Amino acid sequence: MSNAKVLPLLEPEAAPCCPPLTERPLTAEEAVRTAGMFKALGDPVRLRLFSLVASHEGGEACVCDISDVGVSQPTVSHHLKKLKEAGLLTSERRGTWVYYRVEPSVLAAMGQMLRTSRP
Repeated sequence: MSNAKVLPLLEPEAAPCCPPLTERPLTAEEAVRTAGMFKALGDPVRLRLFSLVASHEGGEACVCDISDVGVSQPTVSHHLKKLKEAGLLTSERRGTWVYYRVEPSVLAAMGQMLRTSRP
């Protein structure tokens, strides 16, 4: 038995995406960052994969549980990579499988951006 301490995994906090669209115009940098997130969700297969992960018990899913979306396994991997690059998912390898999780702080920021701040 090892005397090593197991430390909890700390989730990196995502920087807020942007202010609500009705509050002020986006800067060029904010627009690029935000467009990347929405572009990643703009593909029906990616949106379905994202939904499968987000709705899976515990907010994470093994790639083996979400790969039946009507496209080949390499295509699933491609789409998951795009969701990760956009900062919407994180992943962790456990043995031979990769588990994906939603990034709740990023989703909250996206939702906040779309809310109406004016009556």
